[in-house]
Amino acid sequence: MLRKSFSVVAVVVLSVFLVHAQLDKIIIPAGTPEDQALQAAANEQDAQKRLALYEDFVQKFSSNPAAVAYGNWQMAQQYQIAGDYPKALEYGDKALAAMPHNLEILVSQTTIAQEAKDNAKIIDYACQGGEAYHSLLKSPKPEGMSDQDFASRMEDAKSAMANSYQFLEAAAFNAIAGSPDAKQRMSFIERYTPAFPDSQYDQQVTSYAMVSLSELKDVNRLMAYGEKTLATNPENLPALLLLANAYSEDAKPGSSAKAIAYAQKAITVAKADAPDADRSRKLSAGAAHSTLGYVYMKQDKTAAAIPELKTAASLLKGQDDQSYALAAYRLGFAYAKLNRVSEAREVLSDSVKIAGPLQAMTEELLTKVNAARAGKK
Repeated sequence: MLRKSFSVVAVVVLSVFLVHAQLDKIIIPAGTPEDQALQAAANEQDAQKRLALYEDFVQKFSSNPAAVAYGNWQMAQQYQIAGDYPKALEYGDKALAAMPHNLEILVSQTTIAQEAKDNAKIIDYACQGGEAYHSLLKSPKPEGMSDQDFASRMEDAKSAMANSYQFLEAAAFNAIAGSPDAKQRMSFIERYTPAFPDSQYDQQVTSYAMVSLSELKDVNRLMAYGEKTLATNPENLPALLLLANAYSEDAKPGSSAKAIAYAQKAITVAKADAPDADRSRKLSAGAAHSTLGYVYMKQDKTAAAIPELKTAASLLKGQDDQSYALAAYRLGFAYAKLNRVSEAREVLSDSVKIAGPLQAMTEELLTKVNAARAGKK
């Protein structure tokens, strides 16, 4: 059970700064009637009687926000231990109503929501915590405090809250990753991004956002999100790749040029030929080369497309079957278009073995290539 008693010294040290920092801190000075009542509740061994004491405590000290928050928080934890998550969340919400910017309560509520497997609630509490944390960073210096003292207090407060912030950040990200519904996942991301700016999961969140918008077939929104992401981080690989792909399929004037620019930038950022290039970077480069070759083919620059598609196929083969199948199909098509049927047959005969959405198209193209090859003989 979490039980806290605070000295009067703590009141003086903490409250002045944290009030100015727009964060809530539960402070119940030792020896006060509130403290004595909490001691009595904490010493009660019977769970039901303990809950009744906390209920009485909240009613008796209803004019004291710290007491209301703490009493309801203790009841939330009691219900959490009992496995009654709806009740735990209900009382935790009452605690937050009294002190909405208390990180400890928000962490507790996030943990309960995790146990209840409620991703929407996790996002609510975690993002509220992230916003509370960043309110500290924007808080003005209290009147009469020196710049040096203010900077020192700020660093101390950030350090004290770092673990809570990192927990909330990870919990919210896991809720995004664990959401199977694209619409809900995207709504989570829109909450997450302002609550956790410069997140350590920035690349992954961007990837989830772009994939979600692709699933929703919201091309305009996808492009807008991608452009906004690149304005903040010009080397965000997921954004570069998905924008390159989106613009490659867009018929508007100028879209092909944008697709080429983004694909080339992705190739540069991925650095697939570097000694330390991992599988992810090679896959990214392979996808970018495949998109680049595809755009060149659409522009009737088939000769220029072939080197890009050959590179894509070599990077993707054995790494990602479906991405390789797509690159190989495009390469086979390019060879066939230039009447290089033997080379087309070779690449298509290999990729046609891969089961998936492209297998039927590859079989059809291979049949035509074989017929053309037989005709040449």
